[in-house]
Amino acid sequence: MNSIEQRISESFAAQGLMSTLGAELALVADGEVHITMPFSRALSQQHGYIHAGAITSIVDSACGYAGLTKAPQDHEIVSAEFKINFLRPALGQRFLAIGRVENAGRSLAVCTGEVRAFADEGPDYKVIALMQATMVFVAANK
Repeated sequence: MNSIEQRISESFAAQGLMSTLGAELALVADGEVHITMPFSRALSQQHGYIHAGAITSIVDSACGYAGLTKAPQDHEIVSAEFKINFLRPALGQRFLAIGRVENAGRSLAVCTGEVRAFADEGPDYKVIALMQATMVFVAANK
């Protein structure tokens, strides 16, 4: 594990919300991060779909951590803004949020996110949400 993978892994493990959601870090690469989340009735809304807040949370984190792979040394990252489009109900047994950096400068990273729903353990999925996000690099408190 390289230093950025370790840094993101430690940060992810410190997030109470990701633990509450049952989310796991699945991939950390330069400019791209994947987060998985299993279906849970505890995360559903009144129609039995996974709640939009849970879906938004995992894709926001995927975009943020993707941005962090491009952050200057001694910086953290926070969301400045995002827009999410839900394409269909969040139905599935497991979900994969993919965050990708489209452009990174000295103080901002523009990211895109996608959430895939899988009905079973197979490879077939449906894209249920898309995100456009701006992440801000902030000096780390040491």
